[in-house]
Amino acid sequence: MPNAIRRLPETLVNRIAAGEVIERPAAAVKELVENAIDAGTTRIDVALRDGGTSLIAVEDDGAGMTRADLLLAVERHATSKLPDEDLTRIATLGFRGEALPSIGAVSRLTIASRARGADEAWSLDVSGGDVAEPRPAAHPQGTQVTVRDLFFATPARLKFLKEPRTELNHATDAVERLAMAHPGIAFSIAEDGRQARRYPAAGGDLFDARLERLSAILGKEFAANALKVSAERPGLKLTGHAGLPTYNRATSSQQYLFVNGRPVRDRLLAGAVRGAYQDFLARDRHPVVALFLEIDPALVDVNVHPAKAEVRFRDSGLVRGLIVGALRRALTEAGHQASTTVAAQALGAFRPGAPPGVVRALHEALSAWQGPAAADLSAALPGLSAPSALAAAPSAADRAVIDFPLGAARAQVHETYIVAQTGDGIVIVDQHAAHERLVYERMKQSLSAKGVERQALLIPEVVELGEAAAGRLIARAGELLELGLLIEKFGRGAVAVREVPALLGQVDAAGLVRDLAEELAELDQHLALKERLEEVCGTLACHGSVRAGRVLRIDEMNALLRQMEATPHSGQCNHGRPTYVELKLADIERLFGRR
Repeated sequence: MPNAIRRLPETLVNRIAAGEVIERPAAAVKELVENAIDAGTTRIDVALRDGGTSLIAVEDDGAGMTRADLLLAVERHATSKLPDEDLTRIATLGFRGEALPSIGAVSRLTIASRARGADEAWSLDVSGGDVAEPRPAAHPQGTQVTVRDLFFATPARLKFLKEPRTELNHATDAVERLAMAHPGIAFSIAEDGRQARRYPAAGGDLFDARLERLSAILGKEFAANALKVSAERPGLKLTGHAGLPTYNRATSSQQYLFVNGRPVRDRLLAGAVRGAYQDFLARDRHPVVALFLEIDPALVDVNVHPAKAEVRFRDSGLVRGLIVGALRRALTEAGHQASTTVAAQALGAFRPGAPPGVVRALHEALSAWQGPAAADLSAALPGLSAPSALAAAPSAADRAVIDFPLGAARAQVHETYIVAQTGDGIVIVDQHAAHERLVYERMKQSLSAKGVERQALLIPEVVELGEAAAGRLIARAGELLELGLLIEKFGRGAVAVREVPALLGQVDAAGLVRDLAEELAELDQHLALKERLEEVCGTLACHGSVRAGRVLRIDEMNALLRQMEATPHSGQCNHGRPTYVELKLADIERLFGRR
């Protein structure tokens, strides 16, 4: 006979639930810090030892708890954050009432707290799910939660943890993500008994406060290369900062997305960021962004997973459109601006011991900038050749051109690089990369103005997809037609492709439609077709632009510089590489030891 069904002990229930809520020390840290934020604290101090496995301590000066509150706090599904029991309008970070009992079920937990205005404080111990009686304690207003020997009650979980340094990094990342979203709260993190990080509370304008906090966490370079992002629609407000395309990373680890102050990892939001930057970055490079979405709680579901890191939007298309539009507007307003790190990287290439070719190129650039007389030095210096083109003595009109952002062209070096003089330095332009971007932007404008030309297939291609996938495509048939793809329903679970975008040439229509169907299923967006069109535009722009090795006249160089200044996104090529490097006089003086 099979065993009879029985109710599991409460302690075992909590340990099972803890497997979803507390999968590693970082999860416990995140839950405790969120509780402190919900309690209205002004400061949060976090202490960790051995990556959080030996000790996690989180202290705040928030509302605190009474003796009765302490006993309820360690019971499952007991919370103060749903006063009207409405899961459709969740306005706090926590709401499930699972964190403290889950932590207490797998560790040795101590909570000491004093409620605001109370004369006494109380302390409560929980060990492996066993709750002791509260006892009086000496504690200031607020709460301190101490977690020792995490997972001692479930030792199998310990085997799956990484090295202490890795767990520490995860825990620190969890705290820093919450710190980004709440700049008005002071945070500190201590690691193995030493103070590791401290982020003072930032005041003033919210944009300035967030940028100050982001700069403290991500570094000053982010602040120097961040673009302000702001957009609003009914029920939605997006703010934040996005890095210039030339300020990018090899992974998406520095993309921070928040919904109503909650750090989330959402495929829709990540896809929106990718879509906004797809025009400016190579596929293996990723932008640095910190975006904060404020949305009516009734329009988003945060009760998706116990970890609360996933969300579902009622109108995902509206949210995605808001993010893509806001990011692209910010990138457009940046004009030809490139990141400040480009110049720093260039200076690093001229360090002592740099390859002779680099030093030679710099000499040629500086010689060209100083005019024909300086080029005579090349005869006295073996191995240094004259530049490819030399500017005549500058006229009065030419001197006025120097005041333009990219200055006045002075020379062309190696038939590839344009050297221009600005009011306070020099600019070196990669003529092919720059012109490629200009041609690409003109092609995009033409597509936008005239639409996408279509070519009819001699024989319509029928693609079997399955009923659900075919339905998703047919529902977006109107939008796909705008992109040059004409499809029709063909029985159950199939579509007929009658016309495709002419830009794509000989295209695998069936493969294209299947890719679209898969992407619609994943992101509910028609990205693949747009990406393919833009890839073709990029290829055409590359072949239609000024090639390296072509000698340019001074007037042609200046015309290219003026077009760059007037064209959005011209600071980087279609693959995210910089089109120019600017060196200030101070930078050049440092190269020669004058500073």
